[in-house]
Amino acid sequence: MRADVLVVVPTYNEAENVVQIAAAVRGLGYGLLVVDDGSPDGTGEIADGLAADDSGIGVLHRTKKEGLGPAYAAGFRLALEQEAQVICEMDADFSHDPADLPRLIAAVDSGAALAIGSRYVPGGGVENWPWHRRWLSRGGNIYAGTLLRTKVKDMTAGFRAFRADALKKLDFASCEASGYGFQVEMAWSASRAGLEIQEVPIIFRDRARGTSKMGAGIALEAMWLVTKWGVGNLLGRRRA
Repeated sequence: MRADVLVVVPTYNEAENVVQIAAAVRGLGYGLLVVDDGSPDGTGEIADGLAADDSGIGVLHRTKKEGLGPAYAAGFRLALEQEAQVICEMDADFSHDPADLPRLIAAVDSGAALAIGSRYVPGGGVENWPWHRRWLSRGGNIYAGTLLRTKVKDMTAGFRAFRADALKKLDFASCEASGYGFQVEMAWSASRAGLEIQEVPIIFRDRARGTSKMGAGIALEAMWLVTKWGVGNLLGRRRA
């Protein structure tokens, strides 16, 4: 058991997955915090039932769907208040394999401030994706890494582990992105702060149950913000 590890899982309409993902995380001996954005399908109520039977599960209810970024920021804040020492983030739909959590946590235990479950380092990859989704994801990561001048290969990855003292140095509550651009913003912030980032290879698998929350608006937000940050970064360097 690792009472010092808390896995933060945001949910919106994940009634088909929340019981199984909770069992997988708790089976590894880690604490779980479900951050539910007012799911109309009853995800939050199901999580409450799980928490009633297991003190290692917590539920943070938010009144409306505000996006991935605000949900994680709220979860991170509560995790730090509860004095977790390793704080993980993971999707609820099993696109991230909970069995990979120990490798991310081991990287933090070995000195990394941030461990990223990466599709784009040797040994990593994706399964069950059409070619256009692979192309968009890979191209988007190259674009973000180039504009923001980081060495991180998988900027958009949502499978991560932070050391608590490192997370405290990142102003996650003030992140601009509400969608998966939040992941880019946090990786960029960690890079600029000089934190040690380690990418751990993982295989990303498309969800088997439930409906994806990814939409064109989320992708456009990320593209716009990365462009804005990159241009601002370039202009700032030139002024300096």
